[in-house]
Amino acid sequence: MSGPSEVLGDLYLGTLDCVHCGLCLPACPTYRITGRETSSPRGRLYLMRGAAEGEIPLGDVLVEEAYLCLGCRACETACPSGVEFGAILEEARAAVEGADLRKGWPKRIERWALEEVLPRPRRLHLLVGLLGLVQRLRLDRVATALLPAPLREAYELAPAIPPARERARLPSLVPAEGEPRGRVALFEGCIMPELFGRVNLATARVLARNGFEVLVPREQGCCGALHAHSGEMGLARDLARRNLAAFDPARVDAIVVNSAGCSAVLRELERWLPGQAEAFAASVRDICEFLETAGIDPPSGRLEARVCYDDPCHLVHGQRVEAPPRRLLEMIPGLELIDHDDPTACCGAAGIYNLTHREMSGQVLERKMSALAAADPDVIASGNPGCLIQLHAGARRWGLRARVVHPIELLAESYGDVERSTTSPLSAQR
Repeated sequence: MSGPSEVLGDLYLGTLDCVHCGLCLPACPTYRITGRETSSPRGRLYLMRGAAEGEIPLGDVLVEEAYLCLGCRACETACPSGVEFGAILEEARAAVEGADLRKGWPKRIERWALEEVLPRPRRLHLLVGLLGLVQRLRLDRVATALLPAPLREAYELAPAIPPARERARLPSLVPAEGEPRGRVALFEGCIMPELFGRVNLATARVLARNGFEVLVPREQGCCGALHAHSGEMGLARDLARRNLAAFDPARVDAIVVNSAGCSAVLRELERWLPGQAEAFAASVRDICEFLETAGIDPPSGRLEARVCYDDPCHLVHGQRVEAPPRRLLEMIPGLELIDHDDPTACCGAAGIYNLTHREMSGQVLERKMSALAAADPDVIASGNPGCLIQLHAGARRWGLRARVVHPIELLAESYGDVERSTTSPLSAQR
């Protein structure tokens, strides 16, 4: 047997940590659906190791399984050996992209969106605004009727575009209210300002209400998570460098993030940029984690609602943050936090997975919606934009009455800092 290949050599040692115990199998969404060993974390590690050792080709089987994986990292929570599957998966996908093994128009569209849209705020703002205009004029109903089925199904996931006033960027400084307790920097993200501006506003207001001055660096941009998940590591590192230049961890108590996918990536930037990003990564905190640790003034406004909290994968598995969002929600007067089966399982969003693997994503979502339907909440809360979009689409498709929100929105409502939204993308019906 030859040594590890040059292309896959970086991930080879990580695959050796797997002891083949199989404890990851019940946690893996694709294994639970297919029952195939190759569609499990253990099976995928075998494929990656085999390719690295030259025993199997870096070809179609590895490509299919590397991208069929949702990257939810539930296997990391279950693993007794500490296998860093998410990092290994990124390296495998980067090898696939480096070998130019994914071709065709879906790949070209994906790369165009990742390279020419998401990292360019003005272009993204314009395109989202045009989509909002199409929705308001009801032209999307005509257009989607003419689209091929795959594109029509993809468009059905799109939320209603918020009005322009909710897509305005936050000011560069939000002053603390009352006695100052500290200063934080807020990571806005790329999708959040366009589709979830209310969440960013609620985040800033809750932080300010609790005595934190909020800095919003103008030079920040996309975190690169979607690029890394797609194997485009060169683009991901370029975006990471941009954010390293925009934020100064020494000036703030924390860099606060309200998107679980973004915070998971930002907390691990030292893997992408060793020797450059350690201080930045160490300062990143999820908004609920930060507030729960810092302590907040008890909100006083009553919210009479039964709420199911659904864990974003990259928060509960990628960052091990599970209790803080629940503890904050339990502080809200009148709010009843209720359980549903398997809240830490993936919803099937997984970045752009619900666009690239619609059938598998739908099967994963069906399990989730069955659990939520049995609980029948008034509100479903989750802390990641992809999850919010996916859960809203599922609630609409399954006929659930629940509205879908970020936990910080409920806190802001209880404080009286924002009104309950009737125009947000996840309360309006297209």
